[in-house]
Amino acid sequence: MSDKNVLLINPWIYDFAAYDMWSKPIGLLYIGGLLRANGYKISLINCLDRYNPELLIYQNLISPKSTEYDCGKFHKEIIEKPQILKDVQRKYGRYGLPIHIFRNELKKVSKPDIILVTSGMTYWYPGVFDAVKEAKNYFRDVPVILGGAYATLCYDHAIEHSNADYVICGEGEVKALKLVQELIGGNISFIPQNLDDYPYPAYDLLTSKNSLAILTSRGCPMGCTYCASSIVAGKFRQRDPIKVVDEIEFYYKTFGTKNFAFYDDALLLKPDEHIAVMLKEIIDRKINCNFHTPNAMHASQINESLAKLMFNAGFKTIRISLETSNITRQKAIGNKITPEILKEAIINLKKAGYKGRDIGVYVLICLPGQPLEEMIESVRYVHECGALTKLAVYSPIPQTKEWDKAVKYSGFDLNADPLLHNDSIYPLRLNDITIDDIQKVKALALELNKEI
Repeated sequence: MSDKNVLLINPWIYDFAAYDMWSKPIGLLYIGGLLRANGYKISLINCLDRYNPELLIYQNLISPKSTEYDCGKFHKEIIEKPQILKDVQRKYGRYGLPIHIFRNELKKVSKPDIILVTSGMTYWYPGVFDAVKEAKNYFRDVPVILGGAYATLCYDHAIEHSNADYVICGEGEVKALKLVQELIGGNISFIPQNLDDYPYPAYDLLTSKNSLAILTSRGCPMGCTYCASSIVAGKFRQRDPIKVVDEIEFYYKTFGTKNFAFYDDALLLKPDEHIAVMLKEIIDRKINCNFHTPNAMHASQINESLAKLMFNAGFKTIRISLETSNITRQKAIGNKITPEILKEAIINLKKAGYKGRDIGVYVLICLPGQPLEEMIESVRYVHECGALTKLAVYSPIPQTKEWDKAVKYSGFDLNADPLLHNDSIYPLRLNDITIDDIQKVKALALELNKEI
C-alpha cells in the first residue's frame, strides 16, 4: 500500500432544478477503485450525498425523505443567478451540501497528495468551479485534476476558467491513474485491458448503499444527433453478463443494496447475448432487488420474451425512448425507432404484467426546427399507446451532430458560455417557440398522464 492519499470530489449541481434519481458518481468511483487497486489511499467528499450525517442534523432529519426506490430531493440553497441567466424567471440554487458542511468535510480528510474532481452537465460547471476553489483554498499546495462530461465536452473552457491544474478528456480511469503516478509517484502494477478487468467502483466510500448504479456497457452505437454518449464514453463495448450479475450479487449480499439503476445508454442491444443472460441469472440466483432504467431502453428490443424476463427479474422503473412520433425527424436524429415499434413494445410490457403507469416514454421537445404541433402529436401518441409521457427538453451539447443546428435556431452564440446550454434557457431563445408553447405541451402531458 502506498502512503499517497487521493481525494475524490463529486461537486454540487448549480441549476434551477435537480432531483436525485439514483445519482451516483460512478465514473469518479471507478477511478477510485483503480487507484486503490494500484496501492493509493482514497477518500471521497460527495456534495450530492443526501445521507450525509451532518446534513441530516442541519435539516433536523433522521434520514432523508426518499421514495420507495430511494429517490428524493437534494438539499437546495438559493444563490445569486448568473447574469447570463437573468431572463429565466425561476430561482437558481446550489443543490447538495451547504458550504459550511463541505468545508467541514475538507477538515476531516487526511491531507491529500492530489485531488480529483468530476463534472456532469456542461451548464453545471459553476458548482465544479466552486468545489475546485474551495479545495485549493484549503489545500493550497495540492494539485487538482478535473475530468468528467463537462471537462470532455467543453475542454477549452475548462482549461481557461476552472482553475484546475490538469484537465482530462473522455474515459478517465487509466488517464487519471497515469497522471496521478506521474505527479505524486507510486507504482502502477495493474492496468485493465477491457471492461471486465476494472475493479468495482469504490462504493464503500458512499454513506448509503440503499441504491447503486450499474454499468453493463459503455458508449452507444446508435449515433443519435443530439447525444454525446460516444464522445464521452468512447466506442460501444459490453461486459460479460455473468460478471455483471456477480457485481450486483456482491452489493446485494455485502451492502444489502435493494435498488440498482442501469446507467447504460444501450442496455438492450444484443439482448440474447447480454441482457437476457443477466436477467435469467438474476432470477436463478434469487437476487430479490428492484432495477431501474433512467437512461431509457431501446423499444425495438422489447419482445414478449424479454419483457417477461424484465418483469420477473424485478425491473420496476421502465423508461423507453420515442423522442418524436414524426417519422421524418426520427430518421434524421437516429432512426432507432418508429411509432409502431413503440406501440408493440408497450403491448409486450403490458402482457408481461406492467401497467400503463409503470411505463414512461421519453418525448424530446424543443429540438432545433421542431414545430409545436409535432411536440403535441408526440405527447398524444404516447397517450394513445397507454403509457406515461416523460418530457425531456432538448439541451444543446457541444461536438454533437445537432449542435450546429442548435446554434442556428437559437439565434445566439452557444459557444459564449456553457450556461446557455441549460434546457431552462435554451428554449427561451428559439425564434419559433415561446414559453407559453412549452407550458402548453407540459400541461397536456400532465393532463393526459392522469388518465393512464
